[in-house]
Amino acid sequence: MNHIKHPIRTVPFHPFNGMFSQFLEDLGQFQGRDDLPRSAPRVNITEQPDGFTLELLAPGFAKEDLKLNVEKDVLTISSEKEASKLDENERFTRREFARHAFQRQFRLPEQVQADKITAEHVNGVLTVKLPKKAVEVQAAKEISIA
Repeated sequence: MNHIKHPIRTVPFHPFNGMFSQFLEDLGQFQGRDDLPRSAPRVNITEQPDGFTLELLAPGFAKEDLKLNVEKDVLTISSEKEASKLDENERFTRREFARHAFQRQFRLPEQVQADKITAEHVNGVLTVKLPKKAVEVQAAKEISIA
């Protein structure tokens, strides 16, 4: 068995790489981006014989904060909530605005009846019921031969 030694490779030092990447990150703040991660509510979708059930985890959102819309076979669930709790005699040196917004879109399958969709909000979970259309069974037709 032969043992081959590989030379140790060193990474060249480039002092301007870190400064340049930091400059680009700082530029993002001027373009309206920030370092805080955006998060979309998590969703579970299950299928039953009579339809689909979509459960969206939305803690901290009231029923009035959530909006559902169906347009061109796309279900859109969105919310925009701004916390504006201020005390009259409050003094602060730093305050980060509390604004919570999200939008999730789902393409509906052809078998969903868009006009029969229902939604319910209980304990921070939005449950959307998407019923399926009734399957039309075509009766067999006998064709006579002329």
